[in-house]
Amino acid sequence: MRKLFITLLQVRLAVAAITALGVAFLVVGALIGMPPFGFVVIALLIGLPTVLFAVKRGSSLSNSKLLTIFFVATVVALLVIQLIPYGKGRSNGVATAEPAWATPQTRELMVRACFGCHSNEVEYPAYASVAPISWAVQSHIDEGRKKVNYQEWDKPQRGADETIETIEEGEMPPHYYTMFGRHPEAKLTSEEINVLVAGLLATGGMSEND
Repeated sequence: MRKLFITLLQVRLAVAAITALGVAFLVVGALIGMPPFGFVVIALLIGLPTVLFAVKRGSSLSNSKLLTIFFVATVVALLVIQLIPYGKGRSNGVATAEPAWATPQTRELMVRACFGCHSNEVEYPAYASVAPISWAVQSHIDEGRKKVNYQEWDKPQRGADETIETIEEGEMPPHYYTMFGRHPEAKLTSEEINVLVAGLLATGGMSEND
């Protein structure tokens, strides 16, 4: 351990750069909602060969060599994770039943704001084919459908009674869904939110008071 510590001191500039990139990865991953297993897999695929290389090189290790193996490990990791099947399925189930929407506009607004994850008509963007982004997209959809699927209304929906509260608190759609200018149609105006809430109250089954 002492020998490894001394080695790392020799390449502290490279270690600082790798640490900064690691923190950036954690922040971006958290912002896009990457599932926990994604952090673990990528950290192992990049971190393990980098550390083993550093230990093997010992006193002959330099900043340039450490950064080189780190970037090589990163490229290899990005290629390897494309082989992981999670997020590649892009499955949409059959729409069996929907709520008796109070008005067509109520449904239209719900489609814009919520059907991206809470329905069986999910439209997968092109970038959803590339890991680790595909993992984050699939994780959001899986979690969304598990909580409430507005197109399987003939089955119990444990999160349906939180719909209005979630929309009023600005949690639907979630921030990561509209980040970087994505899905602009999902960002409802204050007036549209008021119209939607009124429509959901008339629809029923969307709040704890129903």
